[in-house]
Amino acid sequence: MNNAPAQKNCWLQLAVGTLMLLLAGLLYGWSIFRKPLGELFPVWSATNLSAPFSISMIFFCLGGFLSGKLLQRVGSRNVVWMAAFLLLTGFSAIACMPTDDAVLSLYMLYIFYGVLCGLGVGMAYNAVIGTVVQWFPGRSGTASGILLMGFGFGGIVLGSLVNLLIAAIGLAQTFLALGIFIASLLFIGACILKAPEIAAAGGAVATSAAGTVADDARNRSPRQMLQTSSFWLFFFCMVAINAAGLMAIGSAASIALLYGAPATLGLIVSVFNGAGRVAFGMIFDRSGRKIAMLLDAAVAVLAGVCLLAGAFADSVVMVIVGLVLIGLSYGGCPSLASAVINRFYGARYYPVNFSTVNFSLIPAALLGPMISGGLYDRSGGSYTGTFILMIALGALGIVLTFALSAAARRDGLE
Repeated sequence: MNNAPAQKNCWLQLAVGTLMLLLAGLLYGWSIFRKPLGELFPVWSATNLSAPFSISMIFFCLGGFLSGKLLQRVGSRNVVWMAAFLLLTGFSAIACMPTDDAVLSLYMLYIFYGVLCGLGVGMAYNAVIGTVVQWFPGRSGTASGILLMGFGFGGIVLGSLVNLLIAAIGLAQTFLALGIFIASLLFIGACILKAPEIAAAGGAVATSAAGTVADDARNRSPRQMLQTSSFWLFFFCMVAINAAGLMAIGSAASIALLYGAPATLGLIVSVFNGAGRVAFGMIFDRSGRKIAMLLDAAVAVLAGVCLLAGAFADSVVMVIVGLVLIGLSYGGCPSLASAVINRFYGARYYPVNFSTVNFSLIPAALLGPMISGGLYDRSGGSYTGTFILMIALGALGIVLTFALSAAARRDGLE
């Protein structure tokens, strides 16, 4: 009868969850640390300095999967506390890297930033999203988008703070301060974060005393999900669009400079990446899965077309429009992944199912930038091959979306 407390609590959960993911999103701000670390250890190559981020992305996916397995056993609070401990340990250990031993310090960076911090962020990410989305059964796309916008903006929002800290107290003390700050706020946030317990119209979904979501005909276990053709079509659709996005986003500053735009455009791309997370989440809720996915893939195609036209016509405006569009398209992927998995396979196994589809980031992160780099080197310094491949990957996303609709009907999901 009285829905006000449940409604108020759901927005509190969303606000706290977004703040927590904003802090965890600092992992995406690796470029903030790259320059000062390169100055501290000049013998490290560009590959050495890129590897920690690649390792962290792999363990981010593994951490999300581990979190999904643990959530139903120990609850979101304990999972986030574990994540906070891993981040505190990782950042504190990096602060202790010996400046006179570049080899040991590099391996420490791989282990403590790549492995421990990657695991910690993945665990916190999945625990927060898996818990907060339950409060918004009818608006899972919008809720996911807002949460993921916070995660995507982490590197941008905290970047200025990190630069000020490095200038004021040095790199080592900055890592230590960040570890304490992030772990403390995650610890406090975890005390507020909880799964819904009361069913209310338009509010929370029902949970049992054990905190598991009430039975729903849609609920499918990870094994059952993996046996559907719809899952694999969606998985490869996410690989294609994420790879298209990473091809451009990973080289946004270089593309901008090559075609006469300011290198700071990379920051603008990040802003639209965050905006895309909310925009496509809202489109999903209002217009449905098929429209949202088709639009996301079509924006990726249009981005590639604009970038290619900008390259041939030497048009800075077209290049800027293309980079903005690919930021929007890439930002839409995690929101769509969260909403589609929740819609197709139900809420009971959502944390594990969502973390499973997030493994699509690994082939996208490895293949996209690698192929783009190879095309750039082979062409003698041109991104036209990359732009053409982006168009092809976006088009593949459109084809897979249509195939997914047919498979979803066969699998009884739509």
